[in-house]
Amino acid sequence: MENVVVIVGAGPSGLATSACLSVHSIPHVILEKEDVYASLWKKRAYDRLKLHLAKEFCSLPLKPHSPDSPTYIPKDDFLEYLDEYVSTFNIQPQYHRSVESACYDEIDGKWRIEAKNMQSGDAEVYVAEFLVIASGENSAKYIPELPGLDNFKGEILHSSEYKSGSKYENKDVLVVGCGNSGMEISYDLSTFGAQTSIVIRNPVHVVTKEIVRLGMILSKYLPVFVVDFAVLLMANIAYGDLSKYGIRRPKQGPFYLKATTGRAPVIDVGTVNKIKSKEIKVVPGISSLTGKKVLFEDGAEREFDVIVFATGYKSIANNWMKDYKYVLNENGLPKNDFPHHWKGEKNLYCCGLSRRGVFGVSMDAKAIAEDIKRVISEKMEK
Repeated sequence: MENVVVIVGAGPSGLATSACLSVHSIPHVILEKEDVYASLWKKRAYDRLKLHLAKEFCSLPLKPHSPDSPTYIPKDDFLEYLDEYVSTFNIQPQYHRSVESACYDEIDGKWRIEAKNMQSGDAEVYVAEFLVIASGENSAKYIPELPGLDNFKGEILHSSEYKSGSKYENKDVLVVGCGNSGMEISYDLSTFGAQTSIVIRNPVHVVTKEIVRLGMILSKYLPVFVVDFAVLLMANIAYGDLSKYGIRRPKQGPFYLKATTGRAPVIDVGTVNKIKSKEIKVVPGISSLTGKKVLFEDGAEREFDVIVFATGYKSIANNWMKDYKYVLNENGLPKNDFPHHWKGEKNLYCCGLSRRGVFGVSMDAKAIAEDIKRVISEKMEK
């Protein structure tokens, strides 16, 4: 089956790329292993989730959010937006297609993509001049290996499996991970009456959503170091010194870290106040587990009924992308630095791997479609 462009993944990255290609009338096909688009949002997002950035930074190409939508969009509203997006651009992914391998044919100068139809069991082969990796940063959940974890007697779940704290009332719950998901899940658990503790090992910036919004606006006009100075000043006013509560601040500023490492600041939803009031306990890293007991790095020991790992995801594109070296590194992330990360060699592209959320997805998709259009136009002129 020959195509001009094959897109792997029907998350926001794949949808955005499809829409941009359609505007240029470039034929393409999307291969998606799940039975629905945006499966992470539709199947594996917790109930209270909202977009952490203001809506002006969270729209896909060619379709801004409506003026009457809330500034910080709840999960269900964002899902409605994605439904409208798919309908508007008539996006029709091929579902139940698990891509097994993709390699570049030097003789034909085209990509050969082998996929398994999960419904029929049949093997399918797609040939394309252009290949877009849009399977996302969050394609596989990550849980660290810890001594004794396999024999833990309580419940273990990843944040992708967490929905609500309502079922954990009066239970002792440990959240591992202090990014946005870990901090928000901790807040949710505590609100529903769980005895909540959170592991905070690494330094982290904590800000309000309003501070981040202002910082993003300022970053359009001012150098990063000036933006960071203003953001940290506002964070100090809002929170004071959090080190006495177990939250240490990194040496580099939040916007510098985001630009250079992809690490985002924590956007506080009320967790800090609960930590200050000791409704949520901050604990150090885990040394080992025995039964339901958790031994921490400071020598303390406690029993927990539940452990929630908000430890993120990892890209698994390298598992099926045999010639990943043309655009990715060994970790399945772009080998080229931002803002040139999206383009590889041999007409290979990646969308949504810049660690810049929906805003980054939109930038990538537009750039990829424009580049594919340019290559096709130049080829036709010869």
